[in-house]
Amino acid sequence: MAEDGRERAPQGIDTTRPNVSRVYDFMLGGKDNYEADRRMAQRALEVAPDAPEAARANREFLGRVVRFLAAEAGIRQFLDIGSGLPTQGNVHEIARAAAPGTRVVYVDNDPIVLVHGRALLAVDDGSTVVEADLRDPDGIIADPEVRRLIDFDRPVGLLMFAILHHLTDEEDPAGIAARMVDRLAPGSYLAVSHFHNPGLAYPEVSKQAFAAEKIFNETLGTGRWRTREEILAYFDGLDLLEPGLVPLPEWRPGSDDQAEPGITYHTFVGAVARKP
Repeated sequence: MAEDGRERAPQGIDTTRPNVSRVYDFMLGGKDNYEADRRMAQRALEVAPDAPEAARANREFLGRVVRFLAAEAGIRQFLDIGSGLPTQGNVHEIARAAAPGTRVVYVDNDPIVLVHGRALLAVDDGSTVVEADLRDPDGIIADPEVRRLIDFDRPVGLLMFAILHHLTDEEDPAGIAARMVDRLAPGSYLAVSHFHNPGLAYPEVSKQAFAAEKIFNETLGTGRWRTREEILAYFDGLDLLEPGLVPLPEWRPGSDDQAEPGITYHTFVGAVARKP
């Protein structure tokens, strides 16, 4: 905290407006967030009091997916798009526990993520963080730092956790995902977690999803709770792994998982698919 009462932040970081990565950090109990982020989080908590459980479920889903890809599917290189702020259980840590030497590239367009990520990986030759935007998939693929660590002639684990729902329909998230997957070798995997509106299957939950979407778009400017059919479109042409597209805690749950079911249970879903 600065002497004038304002919270300190790295140079170039705007702390007056809420930020997706920092709100998520707050939900996970992190410290890399500011007053504007906490105000946004409190508004979200009014609609979905168990939102921190949803954030935890997403983090646990990531862990299970990365362990599966590294330990069972033989993936030795990961491209994590919209990686967010470093926290416990980062992709390179999880993957290397199963397969030492695994290479990881984190991609984000958030300045504070880049500051923290580069500090974390300063002495790690097998991982890096790259400043790029998912809206420019060709730019990500062509980036020299990405190319330094990722061999696109070999299978890649492409991770898109809690990022595609921050693209508008006009930005064509399914098309962007397809362009990324098209550049991957056969045997690669796509993993996605995404905000979900279950519609008539769960009417009360659907109302909560619409309310949360309204808050996100009024404060953060982005956030789409999409239908099951819209999310499944990201996996067109790929072989969806069992159990398919499900609430995050239902994807191959582990004994160490701690997230508890709540109203957000059916509004945050995920799946993993293999490129044939």
